[in-house]
Amino acid sequence: MRLSKGVLWIGLALVSGGAGGFWLAHKPETVAPMAIAQDQRKALYWYDPMYPQQKFDKPGKSPFMDMELVPRYADSATDTAAIQIDPSVTQNLGIRLATVTRSVQASSFDAAGVLGYNEREVAVIQARAAGFVERVYALAPGDVLKAGAPLADILVPEWAAAQEEFLALKRMGDAGLLAAARQRLRLTGMPAALIAQVERSGKVQLNQTLTTPIAGALQELNVRNGMTVAVGETLARVNGLGSVWLAVAIPESLAGSVRVGQTVEARLVPYPDAILRGTVSAILPQTTADSRTVSVRVELRNPDGRLRPGLTVQVRLNSDTGQSVLWVPSEALIRTGKRVLVMLAEEGGRYRPVEVQAGAENAGQTAVLKGLEEGQQVVSSGQFLLDSDASLKGIVAQPLDNTGGQP
Repeated sequence: MRLSKGVLWIGLALVSGGAGGFWLAHKPETVAPMAIAQDQRKALYWYDPMYPQQKFDKPGKSPFMDMELVPRYADSATDTAAIQIDPSVTQNLGIRLATVTRSVQASSFDAAGVLGYNEREVAVIQARAAGFVERVYALAPGDVLKAGAPLADILVPEWAAAQEEFLALKRMGDAGLLAAARQRLRLTGMPAALIAQVERSGKVQLNQTLTTPIAGALQELNVRNGMTVAVGETLARVNGLGSVWLAVAIPESLAGSVRVGQTVEARLVPYPDAILRGTVSAILPQTTADSRTVSVRVELRNPDGRLRPGLTVQVRLNSDTGQSVLWVPSEALIRTGKRVLVMLAEEGGRYRPVEVQAGAENAGQTAVLKGLEEGQQVVSSGQFLLDSDASLKGIVAQPLDNTGGQP
């Protein structure tokens, strides 16, 4: 009896299985409707979930992992180039938005500078005739001199014969010969003031007092009592102080925002309340290798002599190009090394990665030259979380169109 019941159950199972197989075989339209619907959807591309940036145009094995590629269908999301987050959880994720604004590109940044001599205001005093130093005035390098200050007295023996000839012709009254003799005195190196003194006094003058032609600081004094000087020998060097050069070290990352004629405000450490104003006169071509800075030259007037070479100066460079540009918070930028991205916020909690071309930075704001429009909103906090989510879903920002804006 127990055996007959087991046979009965087995028979019922076989009958049920056959009936089910018959029903499945004759009603194919009801089999796995979800699988059929998925097969009928259009696949945009295939990708490896572990490397979603790479897209493939057909299914197959992933070249990165030992797994099959996963299709992304056209109706899997309303916008395949954006991610969507429930607005109710946006605050919990710490996402903050900022509006793209437009204003005139005016920027300023601070730098350090050092005062130096104006190398264009230099006077070199040389011996124009061979002679002997009879007197050196009590001076030393570093002294500040007035124009015409005496430096040394030089005895020039070879002037004696030329001056006597000149005086003899003067007594003869021959104007033509006298002019030739005067020219000969000039060629021997005699200054015009000394020639006039000889002509006026009628006496031979063999001593010449060397003087500085400009006011400034005495840089070199190469004469000593009793020494012999040769023609063309440099005896002294004076640097003018009417103006000074300010050498400003600009980081190479900011060198592109500096131009000749740009206004500069300078403050000296000894005189913090005094503001000096000047303009950039030159951008030197060489970059300092150790500090990676570019040297910028600013010429400053020094009427009262307070600007002393060697002083440290705090400098602010101001720029106003008059060009209206778009601005976003600098913290909103995602710098990948190859390009710059922002997360653009759209309606319905959608966020889209957008490539932009960044410009100058000023006071926490960065100019955007391409990629955005005024009034759009970008993510200024939490953008890296959104960018990571977009990367995992294979969403990549379209490249910029170099001929215009964003495609």
